[in-house]
Amino acid sequence: MGLTGFERRLERLVEGAFARAFKSSLRPVELGRRLTREMDHQRTVNVRGEMAAPNDFTVTLGPDDHGQFAEIEDSLANSLADAAREHARDEGYAFMGPVEVHLEVDPELGAGSFGLSARFKEGVAGTAGGALVLSDGTRVTLADTLITIGRSPDCSIHLADSSVSRRHAEVRPVGGGWLLVDNGSTNGTRVNGATVTERRLADGDTITVGDAKLRFEAS
Repeated sequence: MGLTGFERRLERLVEGAFARAFKSSLRPVELGRRLTREMDHQRTVNVRGEMAAPNDFTVTLGPDDHGQFAEIEDSLANSLADAAREHARDEGYAFMGPVEVHLEVDPELGAGSFGLSARFKEGVAGTAGGALVLSDGTRVTLADTLITIGRSPDCSIHLADSSVSRRHAEVRPVGGGWLLVDNGSTNGTRVNGATVTERRLADGDTITVGDAKLRFEAS
């Protein structure tokens, strides 16, 4: 069977950038395959009737492989987390909290061998995972706090745009999800092209504030 779309993206994202760093037979795409298999294997129906998957992963590597990955550990973990989010979107899975991937050393493992465990981990104060992705790729992780968007320098997301009000809109944690609220802005706030006063955000929604577009990711 050929690689799925997400596996091809992981292969390009990680192996294309760092292929020369790897001297062992262990390839990052193998980690991605195992991670998504664990998501599929442990999926379950949550209290809201959604199909939920694990969101917290620990990858154990032998000393040799971990040493080779040390310089790119953060990039590798982030890429694997992105792969988990992509797989969840493809399969319609929900998460209990933010997606996190941790790399640890197991001295008993030889080169080319690895272990992977997955678990369900609730977000802070019961909030689900989420992030706002800016047009330059910057990710603003949502936690159990209010996120403000506007022209004022003290906003969580500062937009230097004259068409944006000083405190234009905000994103609030509510009921295990996130609510976007327009703060009576002059030029309005749009979600997927429609002007809104408030809207519970769904994965993939595009928020437009002035000339800026922000993508909401639910994991």
